[in-house]
Amino acid sequence: MIKRYLYCLILGTLLSHGLFAQGTLKDYKSAAEVKKAFSKVYYAPGKFNWIDDSQDFWYSMKTKNGTEYIRVKPESTSKGPLFDQQDLSEKLNKELKDTLKAFHLPIKELKVANKGTLLEFQVKRFYWKYDLQNGDLKKGDAINEENKGYWGNRWDERKGDPVQSPDGSQEAFIRENNIWVKDLKNGELTQLSFDGSPGEFYAASLKWSPDGEKLATYKVRPAPVRKLTLISSAPVGQLQPSIETRDYVKPGDALPVKQPVLIHVESQQCLPIKTDLIDHQFSLSGIRWREDSRAFTFEYNQRGHQVYRVLEVNAEDASIRTLIEERSETFIHYSGKKFRKDLADGKEIIWASERDGWNHLYLYDGETGKVKRQITKGSWVVREVLHIDEEARKIFFLASGLKNGEDPYHLHLCSISLDKDDFRQLSQEKANHQISLSPDKKYFVDHYSRQDMPAVTVLKSLESGDKVMDLEKADISEIEKEGWKAPEIFSAKGRDGKTDIWGLIIKPRNFDPKKSYPVIEYIYAGPHDSFVPKSFAPNYRGLNELAELGFIVVQIDGMGTSNRSKAFHDVCWKNLKDAGFPDRKLWLKAAAKSRPYMDLERVGIFGTSAGGQSSTGALLFHPEFYKVAVSSCGCHDNRMDKIWWNEQWMGYPIGEHYAACSNVVNAGNLEGKLLLIVGEMDDNVDPSSTYQLVDELIKNDKDFEFLMVPGMGHSSGGSYGEHKRRDFFVEHLLGVEPPAWSSF
Repeated sequence: MIKRYLYCLILGTLLSHGLFAQGTLKDYKSAAEVKKAFSKVYYAPGKFNWIDDSQDFWYSMKTKNGTEYIRVKPESTSKGPLFDQQDLSEKLNKELKDTLKAFHLPIKELKVANKGTLLEFQVKRFYWKYDLQNGDLKKGDAINEENKGYWGNRWDERKGDPVQSPDGSQEAFIRENNIWVKDLKNGELTQLSFDGSPGEFYAASLKWSPDGEKLATYKVRPAPVRKLTLISSAPVGQLQPSIETRDYVKPGDALPVKQPVLIHVESQQCLPIKTDLIDHQFSLSGIRWREDSRAFTFEYNQRGHQVYRVLEVNAEDASIRTLIEERSETFIHYSGKKFRKDLADGKEIIWASERDGWNHLYLYDGETGKVKRQITKGSWVVREVLHIDEEARKIFFLASGLKNGEDPYHLHLCSISLDKDDFRQLSQEKANHQISLSPDKKYFVDHYSRQDMPAVTVLKSLESGDKVMDLEKADISEIEKEGWKAPEIFSAKGRDGKTDIWGLIIKPRNFDPKKSYPVIEYIYAGPHDSFVPKSFAPNYRGLNELAELGFIVVQIDGMGTSNRSKAFHDVCWKNLKDAGFPDRKLWLKAAAKSRPYMDLERVGIFGTSAGGQSSTGALLFHPEFYKVAVSSCGCHDNRMDKIWWNEQWMGYPIGEHYAACSNVVNAGNLEGKLLLIVGEMDDNVDPSSTYQLVDELIKNDKDFEFLMVPGMGHSSGGSYGEHKRRDFFVEHLLGVEPPAWSSF
């Protein structure tokens, strides 16, 4: 009792002297105001849409009037309204008996069709067409809002429509697990295979050779598909709970085995193809025929993602050979960095690889399978190929990490020849560049910004990189009036003492450098990408709202994430619990050294999905540094999550390292304050992963809090979860009882 009295007395004294931020009702109201106030950024278009094959394009943007639609004519360097918004609103209101405002039209899926003369769009659950020449508006069918399906569905590969031959004279199809062909002139049926069965069938994804003489497909030995079972405890429209299931393959599960098949149609020969190059497969990709029908190719991804091959099957004798082979002692990032482009009907192949330690492009001889030359090279990475001009033999691509002293994640437009080292950086501004190329590749729209610099949008020449015309410059005057200040972009050395780790520091509007502020890190360390925003975002994921309660909020990309060197990325391999924490702690200590207002004795962390795993892991594996965590929909044991993501980083076969990284297995190590949030209908990360963590925490007699949101899917908990998250940090980092929500 005396200790509690002294604690309250000391805390009250600190608060009265303003040494701690308070998280009061006023702060909560201020955070709510920030959400609305910081959205008032004008003249910052986000997507650019080229009209048919012309050079004209259009975009929409938020202005002080509302949403405006702009059409640009590069040849005359002019721009103006895409359509008469007042006229359209009046005609929609007449049809709908509504009061829609001209600059607040609820338009969805807008397309400009018919060579720029027709608008097609959705409004109020209907399709519409608006003629830009005569102003006619036509109401179309009602929109079918049925569920578009689930990302993880496995399909029955025996099912599929018949496939016509190139000359339209025949069609191939699957009947009773075998391949048949029908002559479309006389209706005659021919069975081409006889050994198909329910346990080993031919796939319906039949591919005719361009000459119509051959067929290729896969013979499939299926594997059982694990089902994820979800219980909706409070379903809409009924009293009793309901059960739903999803296809959900997990690490270690059996996978289908596929064998490529070649059939000579006229002779009805099914030629055997050797399988020694495709053993232990994770997947075989779609089949592509060469234009001259000499061969077809497919891609092989070995289970464990350490071998990847491009293979070619000779159409005459079914011999198989390797065109490209990629190997790694750790993993091949097949889901994010794979790129292949065949030139001149396969005589050359452009291929992306990290074999020299950085993601670069290579030119292969498609006939010999030898590397002709490494197209790009250096201590930087190719991020995306935008266009290949085969006639001029030039590649246009996005790259990052090009210049010392600039944020290594900034995207820049570059070009290079296939045959010589004539590398050019076409965007020079020190910022992150969003690029959109015109269909004729004469122009590009360059929309560039930084977290501390509002967006500038210009039209440039693709040949020279020079500016053709100014388009827009973002107006942030309104958010500046509301007290918005740019986040600090900060870098510090990582665990190796050499590599720069980059992140953001966000402060509340009433920031006082004389006060002491707890620090909260928003974490997402999924190895598939990098996550600290590089373009202007004044309230990214609501982090400014959180800061308003009296916190310094940070976000960091530590080692183990993507878009840097291969060595930087490899830190995650078989070690997802690392999550870049050694780098994150060093970064925070370096930041606090010159910012004494950052109190590293009170550090919180939160995240969702992979970030939910990492934020809980912070308290299990780094409790000396992180004191409070909120974790939403976490993948707390990688054996419980989806196969493609987890086996890519954690490897195959399943081993002890999976358990070593498991929050569930290590639940007994919990120190600090933890809040777990999960949606009971999460079909992205199995919610049982969270329930099993809860079970182990209870068995280990650990104090924690838990929120299950009925009916909710994969999320951070929705608005209710956001309230609970903020309250949890206010209570446990500020030592203040959160105000009643009904007060604001």
